[in-house]
Amino acid sequence: MTDFVLRPWEEADAASLVRWADDPAVAANLRDVFPSPYTPADAAWFIRDCMDREGRDQLCRAIALGGEAVGCVTVTLGTDVGRRSAELGYWLGRAWWGQGIMTEAVGRMCRLAFSVWDILRIQAEVFAPNTGSRRVLEKAGFTLEGTRRAAVYKNGQVTDACVYALLKEERT
Repeated sequence: MTDFVLRPWEEADAASLVRWADDPAVAANLRDVFPSPYTPADAAWFIRDCMDREGRDQLCRAIALGGEAVGCVTVTLGTDVGRRSAELGYWLGRAWWGQGIMTEAVGRMCRLAFSVWDILRIQAEVFAPNTGSRRVLEKAGFTLEGTRRAAVYKNGQVTDACVYALLKEERT
């Protein structure tokens, strides 16, 4: 596996964020809130949002290789009756897929979230056809809890969504 660092986002990361996020193959497996194309204005907004919300209701980390931000992993606290739960989201630049980076990043981020917040579970929802992302979660110790049929409409296609979770007592 390639060595990487998980660190808070910095304003100086904007150019590398655009470089790696502005890829239709990355955006294809993410919610529509992830812009495509990904512009410098999108990067500036995202980095500011991460900095503003850090520790309050989310933990957001850049995945940095050689000082360059090439991906992201975020855990966001739930609200209301879901306040003891959190949601995991992540993406990685295509050049780095299949190298074990995201599995390790997810594991580190979940350990951090469980240590910082009084939460019982972290859940993630991935598009069913995204076998790479599903494998990341399974290798990181997550359990498939169910499939939401015809739950996603992305790029003119309807697909299922798979819901995974990691309980605090299951973390590694």
